[in-house]
Amino acid sequence: MAVKLIMLVVFFGVMLGVGFYCRKNATDVSGFVLGGRSVGPWLTAFAYGTSYFSAVIFVGYAGQFGWKFGVASTWIGLGNAFIGSLLAWVLLGRRTRLMTQHLNTATMPEFFGKRYNSPALKIVASLIVFIFLIPYTASLYNGLSRLFEMAFPGISYNICVVVMAVLTGVYVIAGGYMATAINDFIQGLIMIGGIVAVIWAVLSGHGGFTAAMTELAHVEHAIPGAYSSFLGPDPFGLFCVVILTSLGTWGLPQMVQKFYAIKSEKHIAKGTIISTVFAVIVAGGCYFLGGFGRISGVAVDALGAPIGGFDAIIPAMLNNLPDVLIGVVIVLVLSASMSTLSSLVLTSSSTLTLDLIKGHIVKNLEEKKQVLIMRILLVVFIVISAFIAINKDKLGYIADMMGISWGALAGAFLAPFLYGLYSKKISKASVWACFIFGAGVMVLNMVTRASFPAMLQSPINCGAFVMIAGLVIVPLVSLFTKKPDAALVDTMFTCYDHKVLVSAKEALGEEE
Repeated sequence: MAVKLIMLVVFFGVMLGVGFYCRKNATDVSGFVLGGRSVGPWLTAFAYGTSYFSAVIFVGYAGQFGWKFGVASTWIGLGNAFIGSLLAWVLLGRRTRLMTQHLNTATMPEFFGKRYNSPALKIVASLIVFIFLIPYTASLYNGLSRLFEMAFPGISYNICVVVMAVLTGVYVIAGGYMATAINDFIQGLIMIGGIVAVIWAVLSGHGGFTAAMTELAHVEHAIPGAYSSFLGPDPFGLFCVVILTSLGTWGLPQMVQKFYAIKSEKHIAKGTIISTVFAVIVAGGCYFLGGFGRISGVAVDALGAPIGGFDAIIPAMLNNLPDVLIGVVIVLVLSASMSTLSSLVLTSSSTLTLDLIKGHIVKNLEEKKQVLIMRILLVVFIVISAFIAINKDKLGYIADMMGISWGALAGAFLAPFLYGLYSKKISKASVWACFIFGAGVMVLNMVTRASFPAMLQSPINCGAFVMIAGLVIVPLVSLFTKKPDAALVDTMFTCYDHKVLVSAKEALGEEE
């Protein structure tokens, strides 16, 4: 207990120190929300990765999908790396940075409002962000609860939640985005070291990789070899999870807004590589570890289902590790969760302030008051999230809550955002159609799940469906609805036509 507590105290001390160190960078809106658009590649890449991966992936997704798919669940982590990170940076990074700076936008709802010339779109998008980030936060805390109950049996989980919420709030309120980015870098290093150490320890406990794979191939209640095979027992289900967790990042405001803050072109190239490697190690490692859940010793019922639910699998795998390694795991998951929580609360508070309160509820809102309101809303969002966490027994499985959140947000935003960066022909009506379809279908899935087709009853499958459907709905509706003002859109796209000088290694130059 002493070792684990010392590690936590040191961890929290560093986080708070960074927060107060970065106070000078959080005096205006640009500094507080975007770090003055001057964040380097390492900080941006780690901020992207640590916002991506939290207790949700380590406890919820790794446990549930490792149990369902075996070591084939590693494909989910690789999909996160190459679709959710590499492709996202290649297709969105540069264009997002240029367009958002040209339109002078700091949030995704503000982008929709200016890109499609519709204040109403901005307001509705901000409400969607606030509402559907709540179940994501709940899933994050629920994952932490399982590990705290395993690692600190004598300490009230409620106290741990309150301490974590307060400390996260202090460093984000004090230092804004820059404090979050620096802490994300530190937390990312902890995550990389932690996941490597835990995988090594777990596999060593089963006699190494080959012995563990042999044991997994002969688990009870399963077709021999199903959970050690290339694509696992359910390739379609595996595909849906890859789509939800990989393509979904393209439409999540807390992820996309990381591109707003990139400093320069060379930082985009470096950030792309760093972010991808980080995702391969962390996401690939988490799902690979989860693939051995069936040989972890977790108790099962007569039907072969884990007693205590899917969220109990990873804690059961870690229960017999040495105290030092358990302490590493706790710091690892806290790092992942606090980085994600800080990103969520900063996104939510900035969205409500800049997209709903400013110009609508309060007509003329001074910049200092905007920053003050954001800090107040940070506290409000953290209090709500902590309340949800303390009432965790009323929550469902982590993966289901995250499926609802990501499905609604990315189902509503992914297609309008992606097409908005590349096409001049997207109509305002098509964006409305995608908002209504994406958020509406996920709400219906949440309240009337049994009425959905069997294939779409799972929030995971349904979330993947609405994301892909949005990519069809937006261009299709745009064909049959009023076209945007061509002159206005041309003005927006001039940011891509600005001539810049590059080195010879990037372009051959003019023909002589």
